[in-house]
Amino acid sequence: MSSPSTTLPPVPAPAGRPGTVPRLRRRAEHSPSRPRRSLLLTVLTGLVLLYSLVPLAWLVISATKTQQGLADSFGLWFSGDFALWDNITETFGYHDGVFTRWLLNTVMYVVVGAGGATLLAVLGGYALAKFAFPGKRAVFAVVIGAVAVPGTALAVPTFLMFSTMGLTDTPWAVIIPSLISPFGLYLMWVFASQAVPDELLEAARIDGAGEIRTFFQVVLPLLAPGIVTVLLFTVVATWNNYFLPLIMLKDPDWYPLTLGLNSWNAQAATAGGEPVFHLVITGSLITVLPLIAAFLLLQKYWQSGLAAGSVKE
Repeated sequence: MSSPSTTLPPVPAPAGRPGTVPRLRRRAEHSPSRPRRSLLLTVLTGLVLLYSLVPLAWLVISATKTQQGLADSFGLWFSGDFALWDNITETFGYHDGVFTRWLLNTVMYVVVGAGGATLLAVLGGYALAKFAFPGKRAVFAVVIGAVAVPGTALAVPTFLMFSTMGLTDTPWAVIIPSLISPFGLYLMWVFASQAVPDELLEAARIDGAGEIRTFFQVVLPLLAPGIVTVLLFTVVATWNNYFLPLIMLKDPDWYPLTLGLNSWNAQAATAGGEPVFHLVITGSLITVLPLIAAFLLLQKYWQSGLAAGSVKE
């Protein structure tokens, strides 16, 4: 006994030409490769760009003027005489070439202080990321708390401690505090936990490599982007350091560039002082050029270092 067959009612033909299938209208979807454009975001980005480039343009233009030209011309345009090379020569020769001494002092503070801070951050960050030990959470809380404390709040206690130890007015008063970088330690901690696989460390240990050999031959190449990122942060912080040398140093022979240029700038306010604003501006231009060059040459490393760990695998 067969079941009765069920038949469906005929579907009415669509209006229009016979044999055509109606098209469904779809909303226009944004392609992931073509981001949306925002007029407000473009305007805000342009304002930030102007805010960043206008002071640099003013610095470059003003460095080409004489002392008299700074007062007689518009700030964002050149004066009649182009005195950039004369200003550079006078800057390095003023006061028996003390600017060269300040430049060498700054390089010393950066090499020893920023270099040492980067080394300690790399060693500490790797150890905290890949080794388990009692009190690790307490160390994490201390590092986060140290990042939140501004350096100016620790300047006076640091001065009192160094004064008791007899280290004020010496280069060590600037170098030793520069060796501590809580932000660099935290950044290397996060980067090492993402960039160094645990399986790779286990494979190196199984092959008989010790911890020191594993660190230098296996871990260090993987940490290169993070190292460059931390190095740039510490170099900029040490190169632009002003408040700590201000309270620690009295001898002008140990001044960094920031403190030395400020002393030149203050000459105009002293009795019988000679205003040398054109030298201050030229010296400031010379001061920022190494930082600009460092960022341009190492940008591919620090950009990848900042982006590491931002995507979940």
